[in-house]
Amino acid sequence: MAAYKTIAVVYGSDSSEWEVACRSGEFTASRIDGYKYDIYEIFARFGRWQLVAYKKKDAMRVPLPEGARPEVDKTDFSVNVLGEKVSFDYVYIMQHGAPGESGQLQGYFEMLGIPFSSCSSSVSAIAFDKYACKSYIRDLGIVKCAPDAFVHKGADIDAFAAQIAAKLQFPVFVKPTIGGSSFGVTMVKDPSGLATAVKFAFSEGPTVLVEQGIHGRELTCAAYRTGGVVHTLPIIEIISDNEYFDYDAKYNGHSREVCPADATPEVVRLVQETTAHIYENLDCSGVVRMDYILAEDGLYFLEVNTIPGMTSASLVPKMVRAAGLDMTDFLSDIIENG
Repeated sequence: MAAYKTIAVVYGSDSSEWEVACRSGEFTASRIDGYKYDIYEIFARFGRWQLVAYKKKDAMRVPLPEGARPEVDKTDFSVNVLGEKVSFDYVYIMQHGAPGESGQLQGYFEMLGIPFSSCSSSVSAIAFDKYACKSYIRDLGIVKCAPDAFVHKGADIDAFAAQIAAKLQFPVFVKPTIGGSSFGVTMVKDPSGLATAVKFAFSEGPTVLVEQGIHGRELTCAAYRTGGVVHTLPIIEIISDNEYFDYDAKYNGHSREVCPADATPEVVRLVQETTAHIYENLDCSGVVRMDYILAEDGLYFLEVNTIPGMTSASLVPKMVRAAGLDMTDFLSDIIENG
């Protein structure tokens, strides 16, 4: 017997990643078990939350055209469908970027007492900020972190760039501390390009992280918890056709994702154990992906993705398939036992 009956899949977002989030949300909704649950798809962007499709148990999906999409009542997170008030007893959050990855949406559902698929509001807030998360991970002492520097909007960018040139080795990566999908990220090969790259990163958020580039293999691994036990999925090696794994490489086919990665048992164990340790120490929930660089002197942490991409071509579904798991059963396990 399923613990929940009516599931809302919330996608879209207020960030540059909203279109990717829609694809992730639609894929997730299509793979949630339609024999167990009523599934409602909610597009949420800039405060306007609308029901865009629904699928009653054992029935066909019903898409709703523009102009006929009921608004979500935010006082109790319900929606009126053909005169019937529908309330939700579980939410699968598939928003990349704010508010669904920043902790804001999680805080809303926590106040309403509605269980959801991702990390708590506090954990999401820490993981969402690359600098805060990296500082937390660095203090755990379980994985290496590249040297870096941090700057707020409004600071003297030229003075900051001069400090970076003296402190870090090039190339460096300039990235907004919030957001994903490589929006606002620039690889800078010499000090002359720093100021421009920092200003570009500010287009995505008020704080920027500059990180020394680490040469090595890019590896990623996801973890999830069911029944109180943390499990890890097979690791993937990302081989970009571009200079790094940028937006073009991620979404326009200019990369190869080797799953499972061609790695020694020792490397696989290192990445999976590190991923499990980070997951447990951060007190994560749901499916969370960790990204790394394997260099000659060890494994370097890149970032935590609390709501990783979930399209058919995304990394986590590839890991799930490589593990020999059925995607629908996997999602049911997350919903029922996470």
